[in-house]
Amino acid sequence: MSCVHDVLGIVKVYLTFCIEPNIRARNSSMEVPDASQLFEDTSGAGQGSQTGYKAQTGDQAAGFPGFSDPMSNLAMAYGSSLATQGKELMDKNLDRFIPISKLKYYFAVDTVYVGKKLGLLIFPYMHENWEVSYQQDIPVAPRFDVNAPDLYIPTMGFITYILVAGLALGTQNKFSPELLGVQASSAFVWLVMEVLAVLLSLYLVTVNTDLTTIDLLAFAGYKYVGMIVGVVSGLLFGRPAYYLSLLWCCAAIFVFMIRTLRLKLLSEAAAEGKLVRGTRNQLRMYLTMAIAAAQPVFMYFLTFHLVR
Repeated sequence: MSCVHDVLGIVKVYLTFCIEPNIRARNSSMEVPDASQLFEDTSGAGQGSQTGYKAQTGDQAAGFPGFSDPMSNLAMAYGSSLATQGKELMDKNLDRFIPISKLKYYFAVDTVYVGKKLGLLIFPYMHENWEVSYQQDIPVAPRFDVNAPDLYIPTMGFITYILVAGLALGTQNKFSPELLGVQASSAFVWLVMEVLAVLLSLYLVTVNTDLTTIDLLAFAGYKYVGMIVGVVSGLLFGRPAYYLSLLWCCAAIFVFMIRTLRLKLLSEAAAEGKLVRGTRNQLRMYLTMAIAAAQPVFMYFLTFHLVR
């Protein structure tokens, strides 16, 4: 028995001093080295993935505008070329029907020109030189020549005429948006019909003139100045004042149109004051007088119902 106890003691001592230290060393190598660090350090792997992500995003971003990808630069250049060609095509086709560049000339006015032109339309009897000034075969802008036609006064005159007509209808207790629209539409339609009739007459008479459609529209629109004067006078001072002022303005616009259009429609000899001879020149003279005589008719027709 004593021998057995001796053997058990030796085995216990062996386990205590040999085997247990190895087990403790093995367990300590499996534990976390730093107790304060709760998660595994993956900074190295994260940096590697971030580097790959940056490289991937850099390759993707190269396809967007602003980067140095040749294909994107080519696409941008092609798109810009298409946009430029489209704009030029639109401007070219638009200019065929609405000459935007020419319209700028007719609105090149200033306050001095407007004042002088209004005075010329109301009192044209003392004006002597009716020729339009030219600079290198191009007519000067209206603000430099009171004889040059413009569209500013006709446009403002048409708008003012509609406003004054609304005021006149209001004084008669007849104002309504529909009636004002009818007034504006009828005035515009008569203006267009007048210009078309003049164009047709010029074509039938075969007159070679530098008058354009815009010029005819400007000359036809000058009558709105006299119409406004007549209606305002009638609203302020009664119907007799309307007739007197309208009569004055009708005579003024007749003289203005005769002296202006004779330089455009008649021959150079007629423009210099010489006797007009020949059938064609007589037709031109009759056409000039007909255009001038039509202005008082339109002025009365578009205003007589506005004053009671």
